[in-house]
Amino acid sequence: MQECVLSTDRRSVRTRQALRDALAREIDATGDLSRVTVTSVTERAGVTRRTFYSHFRDIPDLVTQIEDDALAELRAPLARLAACHLDELRDALDHGRPAPGAAELLRCVRDRGNYLRPLLGEGGDPAFAERIKKVVYEVVGPRALDGLNLRALGPLFDYYLTFAISAEVGVLLRWLDGGMREDVGVMARLMTALMFVRPGDLYDNPIDLDLPSFALAAMCSEEDN
Repeated sequence: MQECVLSTDRRSVRTRQALRDALAREIDATGDLSRVTVTSVTERAGVTRRTFYSHFRDIPDLVTQIEDDALAELRAPLARLAACHLDELRDALDHGRPAPGAAELLRCVRDRGNYLRPLLGEGGDPAFAERIKKVVYEVVGPRALDGLNLRALGPLFDYYLTFAISAEVGVLLRWLDGGMREDVGVMARLMTALMFVRPGDLYDNPIDLDLPSFALAAMCSEEDN
């Protein structure tokens, strides 16, 4: 009896994977998620419509469940990356290594790239990238408060974290859209370095800024007005 259940479970997993991959190929083929139909997905996956409806209500439900699964799988490597201490990060940079956990996170993305790329591309689900940012904020936000300069609490911290997450997710999307040409090791080091780019660094004219003081002065000036 148990073997029968396990066999059924394996078939169910294979079916869902086939439908997931078929959806991705249909997005590529049509260039627009809104044009993808249950019929086109099932034909490409080699399953019946009845089989589709035994797993999903419709195409939006298929998309949501694929995204939910991907986000759940990204949480663990995200948490390990977020757990990195500044001393560990400084040591990694001094030795030309990426942030601890960065390569693991990128491998997780790469291994799912065949369906993440279409879903996150121009013809995919525009809300998916925002969902990724929200999950990153949920995972990274509490950890980023540890040891924070108290002058940075409040709007400055919130805007900084929003800016940093949006930038890193944007780079990730660019990597996916470009076919992940750079290998994981290179990309992990690149994304780590980008976290520390200052205005002028790329033009041999770096600008040093006491960000908390500058932001506090700006906010005080706004309050005075």
